[in-house]
Amino acid sequence: MALFLTLIITSFIITSIAIVPFIDALYKLKFLRQKQKTHDFMGKRTPIFDKFHHQKAGTPIGGGILLLFLIIIIFALTFLWLKFSNVYISSCFPITKEINIIFFTLISFGFLGFFDDIKKIFNLEKKGVFGLRLRYKFIVQWILAFTISLFLYFDLGIDIINIPLLGVFKIGAFYIPLSTFIIVAFTNAFNITDGLDGLASGLLIICLFTFSFISFQIFDTPNTVFIAIWIGTLIAFLYFNIYPARIFLGDTGALAFGATMAVVGLMLGKIIALTVIGGIFIIEIGSSLFQMLSKSIRKKKLFSAAPLHLLLQNKGWEEPKIVMRAWLTGLMLAILGLLLATM
Repeated sequence: MALFLTLIITSFIITSIAIVPFIDALYKLKFLRQKQKTHDFMGKRTPIFDKFHHQKAGTPIGGGILLLFLIIIIFALTFLWLKFSNVYISSCFPITKEINIIFFTLISFGFLGFFDDIKKIFNLEKKGVFGLRLRYKFIVQWILAFTISLFLYFDLGIDIINIPLLGVFKIGAFYIPLSTFIIVAFTNAFNITDGLDGLASGLLIICLFTFSFISFQIFDTPNTVFIAIWIGTLIAFLYFNIYPARIFLGDTGALAFGATMAVVGLMLGKIIALTVIGGIFIIEIGSSLFQMLSKSIRKKKLFSAAPLHLLLQNKGWEEPKIVMRAWLTGLMLAILGLLLATM
């Protein structure tokens, strides 16, 4: 516990020191949110989103780049210190393989998001530079998620699902497509939720604190250390991301964090609890999915706007009110998910 709390404080202080000059650098590099025609995750125009968020153009975008860099550096230094201090490291899996999977997820999805940020910010498609179309980016997500699922299944030997009150069930190779779907779902769910100042980052902090309780129970040091560092960097980032935001995560952070949250949850062996703990993310992507299906099948909208946070904005709710109430709802879902994880 002392190590966990120390790492949260340490990563918070380091990120707090680094983020202000990083924001200044983003301004100088013109790495800023542009006025653009916004689309949903299926590529459809969302004029209602533009209506409420046009004033955010010019805000630095790329906070995820800094956070990914700091998480990797702090984690590497922490494990070097633990190794040379002869501190006992316990893990449910081969330590090297577990760490490799976590960081492969973080970095690979981060690079995919970074490519998208660069493309949008500097209008590369308009300038004739090749751009990865939405459907191809979606395919890449599935390929990466499938690769990670193979690692989870073959390298870590995970092939079970824990259903509260019913017990643990071995599902064999079916675990691979199931975990692939979960990773892709949370990747896009986080990206969609990251539409209001502080919304996704605040919810993620709640989820990670909940994951840390589970990680403590199974004595998984690598996961616990990673979660602690992640929490500390996010708290420092959230200070500058709450309304009105001075910096955004961008797709670099959104895709990397969504996928990694899913992988950490899968490693903890609590798939059902994961979907409850991350319930707001599921609701957000679900509302967008139902809206899309309604447009395709019924040829009309199911909601006046989607996802849910945009619907509430369209009904007159102020942005901070939506975010705060989402955090409270996310907190109660996290408590429920933690309860399910213990059953």
